[in-house]
Amino acid sequence: MKSTTYSLGAAPIQRSRGYASIEAFCAIFRQDMDSLYTLALCLTASHDLAQQCFEAALNDCRTGTAVFAEWARSWSRRAVIKSAIRLLDPVRFPMNGGLETGVEAVALELNSSARWLFRLDRIQRFVFVISVLEGYAVRECAALLGASPREVEQARVRALQAASNNQDIPPASNFINFEKAAQLNFRAPTWSRS
Repeated sequence: MKSTTYSLGAAPIQRSRGYASIEAFCAIFRQDMDSLYTLALCLTASHDLAQQCFEAALNDCRTGTAVFAEWARSWSRRAVIKSAIRLLDPVRFPMNGGLETGVEAVALELNSSARWLFRLDRIQRFVFVISVLEGYAVRECAALLGASPREVEQARVRALQAASNNQDIPPASNFINFEKAAQLNFRAPTWSRS
């Protein structure tokens, strides 16, 4: 790994030039498969779409912009989010007023404490997962979704209200990140892991 020294005043600053390799991304997707797939499933609410999302995210990481090696894991999660947004466009198609086709079947596979997430409108589910579980700021969530910060904040408030109204789970404010929320016993993917 090469490094370049920059000087700003008296103290030199080391800057790593090591980028994540294709092999590194493949290893991350292999090691974090359950977590990344669960993220995709929470966003898409469909096993078929979650698999498409997972595969598209891996392909994006392998063929996309060079990323510093230290950022590879978080970049992989971001790639899953961006793939789900491309697949479903939750801002233009929020599915207000009813459940999406097949969502109830996916919800029934999960621990009862996680089912409420799939009762949210698509935009609320995306905002909750991205801003609350993944910890993105409202403005960054809005930029990813192509929405205004106000739209995101309103969807976030509605999702948090739904979470707090659910008797089976602790308040959504208790979630620190998606890894912690994944302890809600989501089922692992049923497709081949080879």
